[in-house]
Amino acid sequence: MSSKASGLRDLRQRVSALFQDHEIFVRTHGHVRFLRVSAVWQKRVALIAGAVLIAWAAVTLAIVINQLLTADERAAVAQQQAAAAASEARIAKYRNNVAETAADLEERQEQLEQWSKVHFGVEPGAVTPEAGAEAAPAAEPVKTSAVIDPSLPPEAQILARLEARQEAFATRLLAAVNERAANAETAVAQLGMDPKALVRSAATGRGGPFIPYRGRMGKAKALGQSFAALEGALFRMEVLERTLVAVPSGNPADVLMMSSGFGYRSDPFTGSGAMHAGLDFRGPIGTPILAAAPGRISFVGQKSGYGNVVEVDHGQGIMTRYAHLSGFSAKVGAQVAAGQQIAKMGSTGRSTGSHLHFEVRLNGVAVNPRRFLEAKADVLEVKADARQRVGSVAAARGAR
Repeated sequence: MSSKASGLRDLRQRVSALFQDHEIFVRTHGHVRFLRVSAVWQKRVALIAGAVLIAWAAVTLAIVINQLLTADERAAVAQQQAAAAASEARIAKYRNNVAETAADLEERQEQLEQWSKVHFGVEPGAVTPEAGAEAAPAAEPVKTSAVIDPSLPPEAQILARLEARQEAFATRLLAAVNERAANAETAVAQLGMDPKALVRSAATGRGGPFIPYRGRMGKAKALGQSFAALEGALFRMEVLERTLVAVPSGNPADVLMMSSGFGYRSDPFTGSGAMHAGLDFRGPIGTPILAAAPGRISFVGQKSGYGNVVEVDHGQGIMTRYAHLSGFSAKVGAQVAAGQQIAKMGSTGRSTGSHLHFEVRLNGVAVNPRRFLEAKADVLEVKADARQRVGSVAAARGAR
């Protein structure tokens, strides 16, 4: 205790030593005055100054603290505003993505409906992912293994499920198309034609300016791998089935006598070896000549050696020629059905008697018509199925 008391006395003595009584002499106009500044007054002034200084420091500190707090609040508010703006941007982007996805799905749906109508005769609106089994005659349904992310928002899950069903239906339709194309390919091969060459030849006849496919959102879109595969399969099926329909398998004249075959023979006028580019059917003058397959009359008139001629374009590069005719029953540009009369048998041109010279040309090259006229029952069955589909498609196009 004595040391503490001693310390306090020393401190008071040091402080008291700072404040001493002072006398100040002031002389003005020969008068001398004394100003006394007592130690007590000095202490009071120092105390007041210290109090003022402390108050100013306290106010300054409060202002600084308030500014710091306000700055923190402003920073927090700015951070909240930035977070809100970022959230709004994410929401806007998400909405745009949802809108784009919905537009893409609508485009895909329209493409599915278009393909189903063009190739299977299914009217728009009848093709839905849920009712896809009725749109395409696939043997077995195709199940999708797509797993929907449960963390997605409800509307995104709806779109994801719709996309999965569309993919499943596209896969199902692809299986049906591949099955039909395989049947047509087998039938075409049995008729002595090269299916792959036919598809390649058809693919070379395409072109036009490049216009990127754009969806409703204005961005370049793709329909997906399954749709690309489906497009290629549909093109292959279309080429092969239309080739089958164009094949002239109908008898061009209701006669039994074939007087000359295709290929090498002795020329009936000179006896020299010659190439016979068709089949000759012997019959009375005026016997009806029938279109061997549906098509369009492309020529009616005379050709050297053939006499009176009618030519029918059946599409897919297939043309039939009917020669040595005595009369015509059709005009250029007319559409004719299989078995429809187009001319009358005769003996015009380089001919030894009344008969029909019948040719089949594939891309301008003469081929043996017998392989078409003598097609087996299974080939004719596939052809009849293809004719029914192609005919319904043509009728649907004509109705538009």
